[in-house]
Amino acid sequence: MVKFPEIITSLPEAIIPLEGVKGWIAQGEDFQIAFFEIEPGNLPPHNHSAQWGIVIEGEMSLTIGEETKKYQKGDSYYIPEGVIHQAEFHTYFRALDFFAEPERYKTKEE
Repeated sequence: MVKFPEIITSLPEAIIPLEGVKGWIAQGEDFQIAFFEIEPGNLPPHNHSAQWGIVIEGEMSLTIGEETKKYQKGDSYYIPEGVIHQAEFHTYFRALDFFAEPERYKTKEE
């Protein structure tokens, strides 16, 4: 299991109310980029603005709307705005996600 280097973990940490999920935020004027480390488990159904991500490490099953696919290192995914989605993380998981909204996550420094 590889963790993100200090250049990432020195970014503001996201407030995420889910056990086993940590994220660090790079903030833009109209977007957020999040670097996630996720322990095996489930992410419940939810929706928000458009999201694009790429798997850095691990494997997940991601359901977007009615379609479920497995994703692993190097795979990317796109979730359109407002579409219900959920995930099951089969292994320790790292990803980089771009959110088309500047306030997707609050940070612990706010």
